[in-house]
Amino acid sequence: MQTPIPVIEEHPHHADIIARSPSEWMPWPRDDSSVNSHVLASNDTPSRYKKNKLRWPKRSVVFISDPHADAVAFEASLIAAGVAERKDKAELGHLSLTKKGRKSEIIVGGDCLDKGPSNLKLLRSVEQLYKLKARVTLLAGNHDLRLLMGLLALARKKDVGNQHFFVRMGKKVVPLFREVFDEYLADTHWEKKIPDEDACRKLLFPGDDWFKEFPFHAAGFLTAEGIDREVRKMESKNHSFEKHCLSAGLSLRQVYATSIKCQQLFLHKKGEFNWFFRKMELVAKRGSFLFLHAGLDDSMSQMLLKNGTKYANKAFHSNLKRRDLFSFYYSSIANTFRTKYRDADLPLTQRGVDAIHKAGIHVVVQGHVNRQKGQRIAIKKGLVHVEADITLDSHSRKMEGLYDYGIGATLIDKETGIIGLSCDYPMAKVMTAKELQGIYS
Repeated sequence: MQTPIPVIEEHPHHADIIARSPSEWMPWPRDDSSVNSHVLASNDTPSRYKKNKLRWPKRSVVFISDPHADAVAFEASLIAAGVAERKDKAELGHLSLTKKGRKSEIIVGGDCLDKGPSNLKLLRSVEQLYKLKARVTLLAGNHDLRLLMGLLALARKKDVGNQHFFVRMGKKVVPLFREVFDEYLADTHWEKKIPDEDACRKLLFPGDDWFKEFPFHAAGFLTAEGIDREVRKMESKNHSFEKHCLSAGLSLRQVYATSIKCQQLFLHKKGEFNWFFRKMELVAKRGSFLFLHAGLDDSMSQMLLKNGTKYANKAFHSNLKRRDLFSFYYSSIANTFRTKYRDADLPLTQRGVDAIHKAGIHVVVQGHVNRQKGQRIAIKKGLVHVEADITLDSHSRKMEGLYDYGIGATLIDKETGIIGLSCDYPMAKVMTAKELQGIYS
């Protein structure tokens, strides 16, 4: 087999990326904690699915997930995947597409926001791909939608179902607010028409009765575990949110003014980042592969079987526009970018797995589940999952004791199979098309 590792052109601007990227490859490692040995065993696949030949995407896919506001890591990952290059300038925002990049599809697996070092730079790095006319699919991540929920909650009538969404964003959104304030408001008369500190606190925080009323409001929508988890999470964030804002040098008046500016940037038709949520999709099906941020549940599996991905994506945007925020955020649609298959999440059972197989989906490619030693392939709930969140952002890496910014991407192609590139694993992991096909043949 010819080396499946992408060729990075030798250039001074690529030197660090080349030095830190795998230069050799190996068969995908198999052990009980990563790719279980039975992943490749055809006798573990229900017989009625064996006739369903695994279909590969028509064009090569480069999947990069969870860049979390690190444009350096994101652009380095594009270069490491062989779809972009940087020749003229070493700074961010000066990429061009390679021949492979013009032929491939780049799927950004969600969670572009939060953590750091710069949300605005990451957004502009993603936007340059659209300007380069790359084939880009941008998926919804829980951190991305968390911002949207907070902004929409302020813009809509306050009720028990939505009044906690702003503070629910928590400390991870504070760096974005700091960036927006510094870039757009700091040298302006931002304080005009902004209420006083106490009034802003009432506008931003849930009311005193929320903690008593929410469990009854959520009954029937969330599991008992989900309600308990939500209330405990809000007790913590309600207590600490203002403290985190003050630590970043932001008063609640400044936070409120910044939230208004963020509404203009992200939600208004002429806003600089209006494209971000407008272009976002919930799921993308390519051959037998389903790309999403987190995971599935029974209801979403049935929706995909009966109506397909176009319907699911249209429902995603339609619900955001028309439905109340509570029933959207705790629905099966939002579970797709939030679930970790916990007791608090909407369940995926054998019924859902059967439906997803009938829909012609045999491999789920996801972000959301952080892996420190590169990508992982595993059977979860009876369904093959490729876990592709490999800790790219420098903030998380520092917290986890990892070096510098991350570099990596997951490549999916019929000729080479699934390739896991990560600067945190010494070799590229390769599962050939023949090996993966063995499950369904």
